[in-house]
Amino acid sequence: MAAHWHWLIAAALLLGAELLTGTFYLLAVAAAVAVGALLAFAGFSMPAQFGLAAVVAVAFVFWAHRWRLAQGHGDAPAPSPDVGQPVTVQAWSGERARVAYRGTLWDGELASPEESRDKPLYIAAVRGSLLVLTNRAPSAS
Repeated sequence: MAAHWHWLIAAALLLGAELLTGTFYLLAVAAAVAVGALLAFAGFSMPAQFGLAAVVAVAFVFWAHRWRLAQGHGDAPAPSPDVGQPVTVQAWSGERARVAYRGTLWDGELASPEESRDKPLYIAAVRGSLLVLTNRAPSAS
């Protein structure tokens, strides 16, 4: 079997893997492998095929990463669906509270020292298993 067929089969396998992941990085590598197939078809030596395909792969992956960041698909975590939900404080122990939320007890702390312990509290943020609490009710959207 000619070398360009090996390259094309590898590109097809990478393209199939990309369809499963949806990251665009494997698409970039698959395109670079297709360039390797073109080089093999054109009669370039094996080291030239691998070398140029590797350079193209690095360039395409770099471009895919920059495109992903520009599209707002960075690695920022999604906001917690718990933010803004009301909680019931069971007890205070110093700066920490035992908070009843979703049928279990959680640890909680106030978002700032200015927050009042006497008013109704809402979840401002979630840090691991710690609920950060605030007096500010969520605004109606």
